[in-house]
Amino acid sequence: MTTTAPTPPTAPVLNEAPEVAARRAARLGGPESRLTTEEVRGFIREQLDATDVDGKSVCIVVPDGTRTCPLPMLVGAVHEALAGRASRMTTLIALGTHQPMSEEALASHLGYAAGHIEETYPGMTVVNHEWWDESTFADLGTIPAARLSELSEGRLSMDVRVLLNRAVVEHDIALVVGPVLPHEVVGISGGNKYFFPGVAGQDIIDVSHWIGALITSAEIIGTTAVTPVRALINEGASLVPAEKLAFCVVGEKGSHGGEQSLHSISFGDTISSWANAAEVCAQTHVTYLDEPVSRVISVIPEMYDDIWTGAKGFYKLEPAVADGGEVILYAPHITEISTSHPEINEIGYHCRDYFVKQWDRFKHIHWGTLAHSTHLRGAGTYDAETGEERLRVKVTLATRIPEDVCRAANLGYLDPDSVDVAAEAEGGAFVVPNAGEVLFRLR
Repeated sequence: MTTTAPTPPTAPVLNEAPEVAARRAARLGGPESRLTTEEVRGFIREQLDATDVDGKSVCIVVPDGTRTCPLPMLVGAVHEALAGRASRMTTLIALGTHQPMSEEALASHLGYAAGHIEETYPGMTVVNHEWWDESTFADLGTIPAARLSELSEGRLSMDVRVLLNRAVVEHDIALVVGPVLPHEVVGISGGNKYFFPGVAGQDIIDVSHWIGALITSAEIIGTTAVTPVRALINEGASLVPAEKLAFCVVGEKGSHGGEQSLHSISFGDTISSWANAAEVCAQTHVTYLDEPVSRVISVIPEMYDDIWTGAKGFYKLEPAVADGGEVILYAPHITEISTSHPEINEIGYHCRDYFVKQWDRFKHIHWGTLAHSTHLRGAGTYDAETGEERLRVKVTLATRIPEDVCRAANLGYLDPDSVDVAAEAEGGAFVVPNAGEVLFRLR
């Protein structure tokens, strides 16, 4: 297996062209590769052996359980390479605003016996990003309104306070370890996104998500360019005092969890490693269809335990659905819309213009919640004079969420017990197993 070595210059440049940034990262593998565990572990060891970590503290920032990658293997290799060199190691779970992970969930996620982390990862502590606790955060300063206007291409102009989990700030090195995937807010996830919104405060989460919503999910998702949201994230990351490095991986689509094979692993600063991995992701995690599909059965895997996270099964399909078509989110294991954001039940799901044209009515709601609403409801129009909302695609939940709750949220309802996935496929429906990570677009 060939390792692609980085080329100078090695210093990150804010919002440089991704194709330029990508050349500064080292990479093992590519779109056609299937890396072995030994190859990945060897690459991690090689890269960290050549990195100045001796006597320094390292904060390892990793995804929560709503992202797929062989995390026990990756974190195990990182820990092995840092043990005896780093002064201390903290693994921080980038929850964003998702539910915290229990000790049992963390143990399964990272590959240790619950209550016995020291036996597997001596000297390492693991903590959730406690986004609900103000004491979690360090204040990195403010992005001024004029700069936000520039970054957002004129969409928003306001001061943005930049709060970040103090664990990142209080370590010498912040090392991101996680997958790169098409994403409805930023275009392609990974890299600095693990800081913002991964372990960030509410202000920058709200602003970044609302910028993405104004652009719309269907337009931004899968974009490898530095989108306005990525530009804002990079701006926030530039205020982080720690050295920022990343192992960005691209997993084999359709495989899940610790057994997932990797196409590639990239290493460098958080900008170059992301750009490098995004090139692979765009070739492996975007499926192009020749014709739009009218009826979709999006089978939601159990790693998404509510619609807030399971909605990815819609985001990844919307660009390929015909006007007037329907996406059915089939998830018999899901029982509620959101475990962390009950306000979504109050406002329901609507298109972007529904909120924009009634801004005084909704501007007090967290903008991240408004953004999520638009992402799941997709494209549409709203006439402020008549109050009529017209939506391009029908969204139906086939879950254990009661019908009245679905209807109140402006979503369709289907009894999950009435859904025969195999029969739907035979009848012409477009069935997507393990939905949520592969993007579908029209050729």
